[in-house]
Amino acid sequence: MNTFEEITQLISTEIEKIDWNKRPHGLYEPIGYVLGMGGKRIRPVLTLMACNLFSDNIQQAVSPAIGLEIFHNFTLLHDDIMDKADVRRGQPTVHKKWDDNTAILSGDVMQIASYQFIAQSPANQLKRTLDLFSKTASEICEGQQYDVEFEHRDNVNDNEYLEMIRLKTAVLLGAALKIGSWIGGAGDKDAQLLYDFGIYIGLAFQLKDDLLDVYGDEVTFGKRIGGDILCNKKTYLLIRAIENAKGQDAQELQKWLTNSDEELSFEKIKSVTSLFSNLGVREICEDKMQFFYTKAVAKLEKVSVSENKKKELRKLAEKLMFRME
Repeated sequence: MNTFEEITQLISTEIEKIDWNKRPHGLYEPIGYVLGMGGKRIRPVLTLMACNLFSDNIQQAVSPAIGLEIFHNFTLLHDDIMDKADVRRGQPTVHKKWDDNTAILSGDVMQIASYQFIAQSPANQLKRTLDLFSKTASEICEGQQYDVEFEHRDNVNDNEYLEMIRLKTAVLLGAALKIGSWIGGAGDKDAQLLYDFGIYIGLAFQLKDDLLDVYGDEVTFGKRIGGDILCNKKTYLLIRAIENAKGQDAQELQKWLTNSDEELSFEKIKSVTSLFSNLGVREICEDKMQFFYTKAVAKLEKVSVSENKKKELRKLAEKLMFRME
């Protein structure tokens, strides 16, 4: 079995081999830039780890794993435009370093490239791999649309939010695991268990992201802390705060939700964070993360390979659960 560190290094090496130095440079240079930022490489790592549960030949899953990583980064280019985000992984976003049109067009090429890499899956797994990837890509767009619609709604509930992040974030982790397991030779039952494991880890992962945006460290998190608060983004924390706030707390929260004065940005972040803490929504969010993490581990335990083989996946799940970046 390969370790998490060995697989991560393999993925990084393979991504570095891709030549984006071609014309027109204005189209391809941003792609090399965003892929060169690094990141956690969670999706390709999950693909190879799932393959490795059933086969020692993880090389056969490298191309589709890279395709998933390119696709994920393509979504970030477009998301950053929609969210008006200035920083990603501690660096200027593509639309800030270049412009919106560049980020859109370079992102389009990345989506095409992702399919080209996915299409290099082993022939006996190609059709269902492409089918799952296409279904997942559509679901991610559905999740993003819900996210956009939530910006204009005052009555979003926690179940709606969890379904949105399942589509926007978790399904790609599930697909990475399922595709990798198929390529490794897993049966349908084990492949589905790993998909479900990915869904639950993805839900916990996004809830952790919500927490870090409020309570994280800006240096290690790689982007501005409190960004979700400033734009009134419907996160799990905000939704539960709106539900739980009564009397003066409700009035205070509503005051800040209707305040768009940029000169009061620091005060808004500080005040809303304090309200979150007083209302106990940090603990509520952490409890929900633990709920999904427990369900994920239960799915992993049922996969019909030895516990020793599952050790690296379990370690990765813990790493994502307790990360600070």
